[in-house]
Parts: sequence; structure tokens; C-alpha cells
Amino acid sequence: MENLTILYLGMHPEIRETVVRVINGNGRWRGIGAGSTEEAMRLFLFEKVDVLLLGCGIDPETEARLRKDMLELAPSLIIIQHYGGGSGLLLAEISMAVEKHHPKTLNPSL
Repeated sequence: MENLTILYLGMHPEIRETVVRVINGNGRWRGIGAGSTEEAMRLFLFEKVDVLLLGCGIDPETEARLRKDMLELAPSLIIIQHYGGGSGLLLAEISMAVEKHHPKTLNPSL
């Protein structure tokens, strides 16, 4: 499996810290966190981000603008809405989204 950089945007610091820690618990993924859309865009412009993980607390208009702006810059970006749940659910959400968008990333034999 390819190394992935996953940017988590979440407004709640404790949840953001936990999500980033869970992501970084996967040896092939690197999680980075942002607490605002401005910070997310700044990180996005300076990092190679493969997955944008959207947490709660983002208003619909801001989310739509962020999705549009980032996809214009990186059309292969995978965007996932994360509503919460245990670490197993989070890891499964990411794996399933990556598999759906880039099947060879998780299973190079395809």
C-alpha cells in the first residue's frame, strides 16, 4: 500500500488530535490536522495531500467552497466526510474511499 498523507479538518481540538493520532497509528499513513479552513488550505498548498477528511463543525457553504477549491488544484484528491465513530470505523472509511478511487493503491495486483 502506498504511503498516504491525510489532512483532517476538524473544529474540535480534542477530536482532531485523536483522529490524527489514529491515522498516524497506521504505519503507511501520515495524518496532519487543521482547525480552520484557512489552515487546511495553507497545509494543502504546502503538503502533498492525498485525502481530505472532513470532520464536524464545518458549515455547508464553507465545505462546498473548500471542496471546489481543492479539487481544482488536485483533481485526484479523495474527500471523505467523517461523522465520528471508533478508530476501526475511521480506518475502514479511509481504506474504502482509497480503494474506490484508486484500487491499485491498496491492492497492487489489480
